[in-house]
Amino acid sequence: MAADYSRIHRLLKIVTLIQSGGQWNAKRLAEATGTGERSIYRDLSVLAAAGVPCHFDEQSKSYSVARDFFLPPVQLKADEALALIAIAEQVGGAEQVPHLKPAVTAAQKLRSQLSPEVRKQLEKVDGKVSIKLAAAGVPESTESAFATVHSAIDARQTLDVAYDSASSARAKKPTDGRFKIDPYALMFNQRAWYLLGLSHKHKEVRSFKLSRFTRLLRTGDQFAVPKGWNLDKHLGNAWRMIRGKPSVEVELEFQPEFADTIEETRWHKTQETTYADDGTLRFTCTVDGLDEIVWWVLSMGPGCRVIRPPALADRVRDLAGAVVELYGGTGGGIPTGAKVAKAGKAED
Repeated sequence: MAADYSRIHRLLKIVTLIQSGGQWNAKRLAEATGTGERSIYRDLSVLAAAGVPCHFDEQSKSYSVARDFFLPPVQLKADEALALIAIAEQVGGAEQVPHLKPAVTAAQKLRSQLSPEVRKQLEKVDGKVSIKLAAAGVPESTESAFATVHSAIDARQTLDVAYDSASSARAKKPTDGRFKIDPYALMFNQRAWYLLGLSHKHKEVRSFKLSRFTRLLRTGDQFAVPKGWNLDKHLGNAWRMIRGKPSVEVELEFQPEFADTIEETRWHKTQETTYADDGTLRFTCTVDGLDEIVWWVLSMGPGCRVIRPPALADRVRDLAGAVVELYGGTGGGIPTGAKVAKAGKAED
């Protein structure tokens, strides 16, 4: 009988999660590993039989592993070690993604545990592999917010917040007022960190940019993440991170000079591409809402034409016309913010 690798992976993940700290009970472990609580109890029994000392603490209502217990060290190949160290040192160390600087220390520890042969191979490529991401926000601007949100997620505690959304800024309001959020997850998307959680004010799960919080305090009130909720399900087929309505079939045509660049990149999980005889590229995907993809299409300029849906073509046309007006076109002067907002909504 073939080995049950999915269960082996889950067992290792359970031990890793418990050892990482935090209040890990059966429910949280089930959510993190994508299984049911009954399966978690069976897995814990298997671990106990294998000599892994998982103990349930009645006071904290969570599991722990004895501090003197360690899994055997992982033996990494040179390419595996290179991948981890490159990400840790260049993405975290250079803070291209803010708040991942501790990854540098982790990389140093990893190097010290590698075999002499693997370390020698790494030395040959040190400085010869570079990762450059899009510019992100200044780490110091969200350092406190990141720490507060991270700890609130771990403790499952509601946050008391005040927030300057893009819409409140356009309306010249100081903030959206004080309200509460049950924080579900942190996500780095494109250039910034976002909190995803249930807004008590809006009565739905929303995305909030960390840099826009003007107040962020843990209340001590506990909450529970709904069973089955996860980030992928929440995002659905959003172009990036804002899931709108309705779900729309999009078809675009890219000119030959753009075709290879578009085809070589995975822009969306549902995308399909087909070359035509004249060298143009047909790009199709299914997106939930048009508010985000309209800006991407517009960024391609005349190299991209919307085939369908008509609503997307109309919004791109209106935004393009506003740009022409801005630069002294024949459309009647500088466009107002209302006209641009109507054509394409900026993210909150």
